[in-house]
Amino acid sequence: MKLKLDIDPDIAAMMAAEVAAGERAVTSAMRAAGTGLKSAWRLQITGAGLGMRLANSIRSQSFPRSGESLDAAALVWSKAPVIVGAHDTGPLIRSKNGFWLAIPLPAAGKSLRGGRITPGEWERRRGLRLRFVYRRRGLSLLVAEGRLNTKGRAVASRSKTGRGLTTVPIFLLVPQVRLRKRLDLARNAVPGLIVANWPGEQVR
Repeated sequence: MKLKLDIDPDIAAMMAAEVAAGERAVTSAMRAAGTGLKSAWRLQITGAGLGMRLANSIRSQSFPRSGESLDAAALVWSKAPVIVGAHDTGPLIRSKNGFWLAIPLPAAGKSLRGGRITPGEWERRRGLRLRFVYRRRGLSLLVAEGRLNTKGRAVASRSKTGRGLTTVPIFLLVPQVRLRKRLDLARNAVPGLIVANWPGEQVR
């Protein structure tokens, strides 16, 4: 007597199809995660008022670049990691030489290179000397003898008689400052994305 056993459906084919479905799900999930995380970080940065230039420093890349794999991955990074990382962690900042941090006041204006102006750059641009004013109560200052222009910036006085000359606070001096945490970049939505991209019944 002969017995013939046919397995229908083909288990090997079913397993191969399931692996292929898994590869598609994981790859699609990682690509979606990378793109979504990049967009979320950019929105956080612009929402925190840090500007589009810093937001556009966020980039993403999915692997493999073509095809599908169960080992698919996504990399999201910033081309300005020090700046982004500082706003994400809120670090305590001290002067490199152990002295003061100079915080520009409105009368200082802005740097030509972008960002905050330094005392050295301010003196070179304005042609004025900064003077240190120590205060026992409250923070010390760097001041200049000049006048305020229509934009509220300190400039050299043109008057030969000294008319309009005043002492203008230019920089506030602090021993240290804690940068306010403005970002929260820790996100992880990958497991849910893999399930959402897997065909067939959803896991409950």
